[in-house]
Amino acid sequence: MPVVSTAELVTEAKAARSAVAAFNVITLEHAEAIAAGAERAGRPAVLQLSENAVKFHGNRLAPIAAAAAAVARASTARLALHLDHVTEVDLLRAAHPEGISSVMFDASKLSYADNVKSTADAVRWGHERGIWIEAELGRVGGKEGEPPLDAHAPGVRTDPGEAAAYVADTGVDALAVAVGSSHAMTERTAALDHELIARLRDAVPVPLVLHGSSGVPDKEIRQAVAAGMVKINVGTALNTAFTGAARAFLEADRATVDPRKYLAPAREAMTGTVAHFLGLLP
Repeated sequence: MPVVSTAELVTEAKAARSAVAAFNVITLEHAEAIAAGAERAGRPAVLQLSENAVKFHGNRLAPIAAAAAAVARASTARLALHLDHVTEVDLLRAAHPEGISSVMFDASKLSYADNVKSTADAVRWGHERGIWIEAELGRVGGKEGEPPLDAHAPGVRTDPGEAAAYVADTGVDALAVAVGSSHAMTERTAALDHELIARLRDAVPVPLVLHGSSGVPDKEIRQAVAAGMVKINVGTALNTAFTGAARAFLEADRATVDPRKYLAPAREAMTGTVAHFLGLLP
């Protein structure tokens, strides 16, 4: 099936008062598992390549983007390609030649004024090329290399009034907001501020994005979508499933040297995780 755009999937989800799930791709097995999980659930999904994943692949976007696109085209599910947490302008500009339809440009570590300026520049560049731009306001935290951040600390969460001004000043197509989740959580214990999600939904005209959904319990995800979240990002949960299955196989069979033997159950574990998260969405 042809690769679809992230904008198309998000627009459809928002109109249906539902959400679309976006899953991080690190290896080819991740992409295959996302496609298989989407097919199993009968739902669309977004394949996300983060800046950190691109760094893992030698700072070369083209090979892993081409692989993810090939997996998407071979799938019967409607799948989109997205570049996530981009801080480098050169990587933002590399998205267009690879056919990536959307980019999350992350200037959240900058001052508010610099965040607005940098993001507005990214939006202008993206829109000239038909690329949908997501941005972040507030501090979700938890990314590798960042100092620990309490998702409940004062000043961390996104302010609705500031969010409204930010969207108006930058022209972003979607907004990732800090509402109690955190990246890289391996236990699903995050408690979201659903009242804040509803206030943000009412304050901004663009879809809201929940980062760090791996650490959010099923019930909380359903409530977040009901309150106004439209794009649900999942990364660490796939890695937890992948590593757990591979570790279990290798501990049971220490003589195996063929990676296909343990990558197959690892990929299947991720497939099940993808199908589970997709099944949470209305």
